[in-house]
Amino acid sequence: MLKLEGWMEIRILHRQGLGIRAIARRLGVSRNTVRKALRGEEPPRYRRRVRASKLDPYKDYLRARVEAAKPAWLPATVLYREITERGYRGEISILRDWLRTLKARTAPEPVVRFETAPGEQMQVDWIVFRRGRDRLSAFVATLGYSRASYVEFVTDERLETLLSCHEQAFEAFGGVPLRVLYDNMKTVVLQRDYYAEGQHRFQAGLWDFAHHYGFVPKLCRPYRAKTKGKVERFNHYLRHSFYNPLASRLKQARLVLDKATANLEVHRWLGEVANRRVHATTGRRPVEVLIEEREHLQPLPRPYLGQVLGTTSTLSRPLLAEAVILQHPLSVYEALVQEVSV
Repeated sequence: MLKLEGWMEIRILHRQGLGIRAIARRLGVSRNTVRKALRGEEPPRYRRRVRASKLDPYKDYLRARVEAAKPAWLPATVLYREITERGYRGEISILRDWLRTLKARTAPEPVVRFETAPGEQMQVDWIVFRRGRDRLSAFVATLGYSRASYVEFVTDERLETLLSCHEQAFEAFGGVPLRVLYDNMKTVVLQRDYYAEGQHRFQAGLWDFAHHYGFVPKLCRPYRAKTKGKVERFNHYLRHSFYNPLASRLKQARLVLDKATANLEVHRWLGEVANRRVHATTGRRPVEVLIEEREHLQPLPRPYLGQVLGTTSTLSRPLLAEAVILQHPLSVYEALVQEVSV
């Protein structure tokens, strides 16, 4: 087939005065080819050669995974791990380029983060995955300095559940931070600015627990949940890089993710993936920075027994927030906690 360059050369030689036979002899082509080039008004177009891609054998699998996860979106890093386990040997860049054809780009929402010293702050949040009878939520805690995170899946967000999750997080981190930052959880705060501006009325049970562990509960600014941006960012990572891939995989098998399975998988994921990845902001692995931060955390006290009005109730039994009454005013507990934290 005559290429563009040959077509152009025939026409140029013809303009220079060479005849069909002379052009055919010089270029080594047939006279019919020369005639065809001189008759044609449009030059021949390049035809892009479609090359086979290493990703081709996995595209049907990827389309099925993307479809099963809708309306959520699975990150390229997650899908890359999945197809690598199935034999893919190409680069992740090939996968990312192909995935862009399936999804329109959207500008990420800006996240405000404030850096804190080692051992100074832990940010806590609930993230809801399912509501109703089959409710599934996750308690998420992220240390401000190392960005090490702990996750516990639960089926309710009651006070005793919240406190139990705190204990598991402190155990996982190997110590207790000076402050824990929350938003307006009902199990945490009863009324903002109740005593004065910035002096909130916290749940009595939470104060008793905070006193025992030696941390000061703090609230992020109203309507500014992003002031606890470290845990908010991890929530996004947890949803898109852990929950959506796992839930969609089970959905393909006509199964529903339950609490036990979620916790089994998330604890493995935290140890092998989330806390071992190089963090985008710090440029370091949270599991390695945690070793440094752990030296600044307060030591773990004895197990919490929930001592209220001279009785003992462990977290393994219901600890009703509305029935908890402390022996002293909340201001006394706050002073005690601040003394322990100094």
